[in-house]
Amino acid sequence: MQKRWEISPLISKEEKEKTKELASEIKCPVLIAELLLKKELSDNYKLEMFFNPSLDQLHDPFLFKDMSKAVDRILQAIEAGEKITIYGDYDVDGTTSTALLYLGLKRINAVIDYYIPHRMIDGYGLSLSGLEQLRDNGTSLIISVDCGINALEEIEAINQMGMQIIVTDHHNSKQILPEAYAIINPKLDYSEYPFKDLAGVGVAYKLLMAIYKKIGLYDIENRQKFLDLVAVGTIADIVSLTDENRIFASIGLQRLAERNNLGLNALMNIANLGQKIPDANDVVFGLAPRINAAGRMGSAMRAVELLISNDEIKSQELAEIIERENSLRQQIDQKTYQEACDIIDKKYKNIEETSCIVISSDNWHPGVIGIVASKLIEKFYRPTIMISYNEGIGSGSGRSVNDFNLFKALEYTEDLLESYGGHKYAVGLTILPEYIDTFENRLTRYIKKNIDISMLKPPLKIDRKLELYEITLKLMEWLQKFAPFGLGNGMPVFYTEQVMVMGYPYNVGKNHLKLKVCKDGCELDLIGFNLGDYLPLLKNNSYLDIAYTLELVNWQGKVAIQGNLKDLHLNA
Repeated sequence: MQKRWEISPLISKEEKEKTKELASEIKCPVLIAELLLKKELSDNYKLEMFFNPSLDQLHDPFLFKDMSKAVDRILQAIEAGEKITIYGDYDVDGTTSTALLYLGLKRINAVIDYYIPHRMIDGYGLSLSGLEQLRDNGTSLIISVDCGINALEEIEAINQMGMQIIVTDHHNSKQILPEAYAIINPKLDYSEYPFKDLAGVGVAYKLLMAIYKKIGLYDIENRQKFLDLVAVGTIADIVSLTDENRIFASIGLQRLAERNNLGLNALMNIANLGQKIPDANDVVFGLAPRINAAGRMGSAMRAVELLISNDEIKSQELAEIIERENSLRQQIDQKTYQEACDIIDKKYKNIEETSCIVISSDNWHPGVIGIVASKLIEKFYRPTIMISYNEGIGSGSGRSVNDFNLFKALEYTEDLLESYGGHKYAVGLTILPEYIDTFENRLTRYIKKNIDISMLKPPLKIDRKLELYEITLKLMEWLQKFAPFGLGNGMPVFYTEQVMVMGYPYNVGKNHLKLKVCKDGCELDLIGFNLGDYLPLLKNNSYLDIAYTLELVNWQGKVAIQGNLKDLHLNA
């Protein structure tokens, strides 16, 4: 689908002067200075934070309102020998959060266990059957990670069972909060914590660091020890890689390269990540899908078992099991995606006039519908909800488009739902089959009323026009300092007008486009992932406008600059 180019406006004369001053001051290309100014990074303090993330820049964990209360209760439980159980979600954020707190509390002699609900049996979040198991095994204190903020009934049941719960979460809350012993969530309306976009694993890390601070273990070694887990969970959850998340991702990726966690090391080997320092893409496309596969195809308890393993042989065995589950997940993904596309083609006669997509089936595995919904967004670019039926109830997973809050849309339909949760761009829900038609009609009306038609064409934010002769190794060295890239800190996107196609473009892999272009005597190799459909339109010596990012690739021992094509416009 061709994108809507949103080109950043040209800088003013005054800004040009500031750009030149900054470029001279830090000895960088003018283009780099311009990108920094657009990020509002001009004074020395902000530049130091951006280019040299440090643990000293982290906010005090005790800025959370309930943090002291939570820390005191956990230390009381440890001293009294009470059994503490970490209750986590089944995705990467939830399993890394669980592993982090399990390992971190075990080090200080906590009687500790963990529980991850089974997607097929328990559903999302706290489940009554799971809580009964915790009561029966002697748990007196539960710490939820990456879930619990909207579990009003379940937390009431915890209290009635004689247990207590500390909720750590990062999801949006509904108007009424649960009666938990303590709640740590940066998104709460009353929260004064300075950074709102922590992942669940980031919140869990803040709790562990607050405990360590209270008992005198807040040294650099302990602060760094679990940052590989924090980085993987943070990057995988696609939260904004700014502020504290940038620190977690940057330092955590370096920690990941040290391969101290045996489970992550085994997984990296199976994902063929080699010995290099991994980047955010390695997490998103290499580690995260494999960790998620455990919870999608079986039990996420296995993922936690891998992440806390201290046995190299056991780690290898678990990683191999998860790899097989991931291969099965990929096969089911592909089949489900094709079935979903067929349903959409039949159900929505004119996709251009369709404001949202709601589809359902008895045959879909609930563990893959979230992934498939994301792929459908790429193809159709409409808020999309996929619902899988099982034993008389529909379990749904939804994904949204840029700038549209799908969680808020679900609030408009909540009387039709058994349960729901999530955030702006990703939601989960359960619904009885008899309400699905009414749900779709009401959701469609809400979205039509609250979405601008321009939002239904994917935007491509472009930072700046660039000529091919400006692309140098020095530029690339500076661009690499902007990493790790992700939401809130995207890789800079450039566009070049009137480049000429050289030779004959061709497709590689699964519909990926390879071509070479030139302008002003300079050449650039490009790869366009999932852009193979353009191939029939590209002719030798034809002219294009291209939008792309830049990367260094290592091919047969040689480092070369390659463009990652994001979109193209054919010139007449």
